[in-house]
Amino acid sequence: MTVRTASRMDEGRYVLITGASSGIGAELAWLYAARGRPLVLWGRNAGRLENVAARARGCGVDVRTRVLDVADGTAAIAALREDDASHPLDIVILAAGLGDMRRGDDVVERAEDVLRLGLVNYATPSAMAAAAAECMVPRGRGHIVLIGSVAAFHALPFAAAYSGSKAGLKRFAEAQQMALAPLGIGVTLVSPGFVDTPMSRRVVGAKPFLQTAPMAARRIARAVDRDRPHLIFPFLFSVLRLVDTLVPWPLKRRILSAIKADQTG
Repeated sequence: MTVRTASRMDEGRYVLITGASSGIGAELAWLYAARGRPLVLWGRNAGRLENVAARARGCGVDVRTRVLDVADGTAAIAALREDDASHPLDIVILAAGLGDMRRGDDVVERAEDVLRLGLVNYATPSAMAAAAAECMVPRGRGHIVLIGSVAAFHALPFAAAYSGSKAGLKRFAEAQQMALAPLGIGVTLVSPGFVDTPMSRRVVGAKPFLQTAPMAARRIARAVDRDRPHLIFPFLFSVLRLVDTLVPWPLKRRILSAIKADQTG
């Protein structure tokens, strides 16, 4: 396993972070700024994004921002190529994502919600990862990070769109890792459990093994440094994933069907 640490050589190598206006994305921006890395930050909320950028600039690094909704995949691909042409991207962290589930007494999820989660959680980040790879391969270096979820490991009847979109991202990341490894490009899939972010705060009920956003950012940056193909945290979820593979499907189906969940907003 290769371990990469920040050095003076990294100072001119830009890090692109989507979803940088809050949560894990914001914490990653501040972490990489503290390391002396120049940044390209994307977010939907201009005010919050500028606040994150201002704090990062306090570390003395160059920070560029872009207000963009990644639900528009075509615009996101074009923007990534444009940013890379101006400031070659060394690390691309695709942290933008949506969480949603069937609410209250709803029988099914809204079709419009299913579409939006598919675009934001799977289609656009996968397409952006492909665009990033196109830019990185001629340079022979680079790293792509896709933020998934432990929900990808389970068929969640109350969150079919969310678990399904993250499952698709997981499979894409695994395939892209194999394709790009011989070309010198790293790919890391991150599968976190509950992290204390605005998205998770909408979930009603218990949030076992809740992690803070700064802790999650540190874990992710360390995984990139070490070129890890897959990061699952907290560790107990790795154990649960192994146990899950041993549980017969009829029993698993009964357990998952019995889970109740809801969210606010």
